[in-house]
Amino acid sequence: MSVDEVSHVTSKDNPLLKELRKLAHDPGGYRKAGRVWLEGDHLCRAARERGVRPAVAVFAESLWPTARHEWSAAAPKTVVLPDALAAVSGLESPAPMGFILDLPARQDVAPSAPTVVLDRLQDAGNVGSILRSAAAFGFQQVIAIKGTAALWAPKVLRAGMGAHFGLRLIEGVGIDALDALAVPWIATSSHRGEWLHRAELPFPCAWLMGHEGQGVSADIEARASRHVRIAQPGGEESLNVAAAAAICLHASAARADS
Repeated sequence: MSVDEVSHVTSKDNPLLKELRKLAHDPGGYRKAGRVWLEGDHLCRAARERGVRPAVAVFAESLWPTARHEWSAAAPKTVVLPDALAAVSGLESPAPMGFILDLPARQDVAPSAPTVVLDRLQDAGNVGSILRSAAAFGFQQVIAIKGTAALWAPKVLRAGMGAHFGLRLIEGVGIDALDALAVPWIATSSHRGEWLHRAELPFPCAWLMGHEGQGVSADIEARASRHVRIAQPGGEESLNVAAAAAICLHASAARADS
């Protein structure tokens, strides 16, 4: 893309700005719009490194003179906004650049993929952190049951730190979608099952991670092939679900490599 094709937006009523505000502030807005807002250099680079090309690249006017040399061909359309208009996010320090992506097409469950199942997790930070752990420890697929925080919401994207682009993401499905999985299901528990550090873990497998307060639903838990618990020599009633997921997924990765 040549510099001559760059669009400069100056009106706060511009349709693109209205779309950006909605995508930045409405966690589920991307579902209706069919587009996702990535804010900041880190997420944009993570997408580009995975071969994801945005529909639109957006830059603050103050950044564009230095950014144009690296990013001028990043998208088929580039928009430059005055700094005051570029602050469309809810962050205290809005980033001076971002991408608008077309929402990836819905995918089917891959039966044999190492998988993490999210059962009605509510906290966007927890969900993003688990996506990050899944990508780091070789889990290729994340299935989010209905009631789980929106996977492509801005807070989840920020917490995921680019993990989204290395994962097969399936969201908003019912429990029946799990029938397609052909790998063992493992449920975590604070009070039952074998100790994780002693367990012979199958790989690939599907780890079941449940609601922050209620845990995995009874219907899903009943279908798990095994249950494990994490040793907590220091006490405490339970672990944060994102911390528990990181420990469990690392244990799987370590067993797979041994």
